[in-house]
Amino acid sequence: MKESKKIFLPGSFKPFRILKQKLDLNEKKVLIIGESSEKIAERFLDENVYSVDVIVRDYDALIQSRLNSNKTKNISIRINDFENTDFPDDNFDLVYAQVSLSNSNRKNVLKEIKRILKLNGILCVIELTKLQNEIPAFVKNVFEQSDIHPLLHSQSKDYFTSKGYELFFEQDLTSSLMHFYENVSNELSDYFRKADETEKKLYKKLLNKISHESNAYLKLGADKYIGLNLLILKNIK
Repeated sequence: MKESKKIFLPGSFKPFRILKQKLDLNEKKVLIIGESSEKIAERFLDENVYSVDVIVRDYDALIQSRLNSNKTKNISIRINDFENTDFPDDNFDLVYAQVSLSNSNRKNVLKEIKRILKLNGILCVIELTKLQNEIPAFVKNVFEQSDIHPLLHSQSKDYFTSKGYELFFEQDLTSSLMHFYENVSNELSDYFRKADETEKKLYKKLLNKISHESNAYLKLGADKYIGLNLLILKNIK
C-alpha cells in the first residue's frame, strides 16, 4: 500500500489533470485538504509549485499519508481542523479539496478557506453529489457512513457561488465513477490477499469505507443516484 501510485479518492487523478490544463501552477502556494491526498500533493510538486501543505483531521490519517508519500521532505503533512486552521490570512494561491468538503461542516470550512485564500485565489473542489433529490435508504446509508452531505448535482455550482466564489470552470465527472469503483474493487481484493494484519489494521477505517461504497455503486444500483462534480472557483471576497 505505501508504495502505491494510486489514490482512493473518487475521480482519482482526473480532476488534477484537468486543473493543470486550465491553470498555470508554477510557483503557486498550495493547500490540499483531506486524507489520501498525498499522491495528489506529489503531482503538484511535479508542476513546480512554490509549496504544498496537506492537512488531515486525525492521527491515523496523518500516519497513513506519511507512509504513502515518497516525498514527505517536500510536503508538509499535518493535523489541523479544517474549519479552524492555523494558517495566516491570505496565505494560499490555491486550495484543493477532493471529496473532503462534502460533509456536514462544509459551510464552516468554506468560510475558513475564504480567510486563508488570497484575493482571486483558486478553490478547486471535487464534490460527491446526489443526482436526484429523493434517494433510496441504502444510498443514504452510504452517505451517512462517510459523513457525506451531498448537494443536488444540478445545484452544486449555485451553492459555491452563493458563498462568495466566482465560477471559473465546471465539469461533470460522474461518468468516471464506474471506472473508479471497478478499479477500487480490484485493488482491494488484491490488497486483502497480500497485506499483513498490521497494515490492514492501520488502513481499516479507509478500506471499510471504500469497500462499502464500491459495493453499493457496482452491485446495488447506487450509480443511478451518486454523481461527481468538479468546480474551479475564484475567491472574489
